[in-house]
Amino acid sequence: MPFNQYVFIVGPDEEGLVLRFGKYIRSESPGVHIKMPSPIESVVIIKVTEVRRLEVGFRTVSYSNKTATYRYIPQEALMLTGDENIVSIELIVQYKVKNAYNYIFKVIKPDQLIKIATESALRQVIGNSVIDKVLTVGKYEVQENVKELLQRITDKYYMGIKVMGVQLQDVAPPKEVEAAFKDVASAKEDKNRYINEAEGYKNNILPKTRGEAVRVIKEAESYKISIIKKAQGDVARFLKMLAEYKKGKDITKERLYLETMEKVLKDTKKTIIDAESVDINLINFPEGSLNPGLLGTGVLSKEGK
Repeated sequence: MPFNQYVFIVGPDEEGLVLRFGKYIRSESPGVHIKMPSPIESVVIIKVTEVRRLEVGFRTVSYSNKTATYRYIPQEALMLTGDENIVSIELIVQYKVKNAYNYIFKVIKPDQLIKIATESALRQVIGNSVIDKVLTVGKYEVQENVKELLQRITDKYYMGIKVMGVQLQDVAPPKEVEAAFKDVASAKEDKNRYINEAEGYKNNILPKTRGEAVRVIKEAESYKISIIKKAQGDVARFLKMLAEYKKGKDITKERLYLETMEKVLKDTKKTIIDAESVDINLINFPEGSLNPGLLGTGVLSKEGK
């Protein structure tokens, strides 16, 4: 009997499931193992570290010279958003087998069931989202939500896989309305640009305005302090003067009179007349207003007499 009827090898990235008369009896880890010959025992080898790839909405037809050819599958890609818009989505799911027994024996055609579960999770997430978010800033959130929901579904039905990642390959409106969506997206970009420009202007002008306000407030505070101090000084001076006045009213009156006259006459033109000289009539004419017709009338002579 051939040697391989008794011995089988499980690779480093594999797990071996041993069946006896078609019924599972044990699992074997990487290494060399012995079994009973067929048809008594048989072995199913599963790659458990390999990252498998599932495509939804498209299929890779060929790949050569670093260029891939894809086939679009509209019945998988087209779905309805929460705000009743149609969107086309192409998705890639990466997963590994985490429980070989469940993957082989708990479900029939596991890869096909995983694809169905993926479509279900994707349609549920998109159905709870609005199209603007799906097309723009919400892509990462969609990926994470699909990954989480898909893992829950596969665990619920014991599919034996671990979802490693979900990637949105392409998200777009249907080609029939793509131009209209581009116009809307362009308008939103303009709106965001205007908002950013306004925010920039605000951030530029506010510090200047605040600085000017601080300066005005400080100047007002300074002015207030100076006025208060001046008023306090005036009060102190008045009280001191009042005390002096009470001591000698006549002397204080004379001093106040002289001080007042000094202030009044300080910056004015003064005419000093000797009291013992001949009386002279003086008429004070504003500069340039002297009427020549007055000369010779006896009011004022050319000599000023």
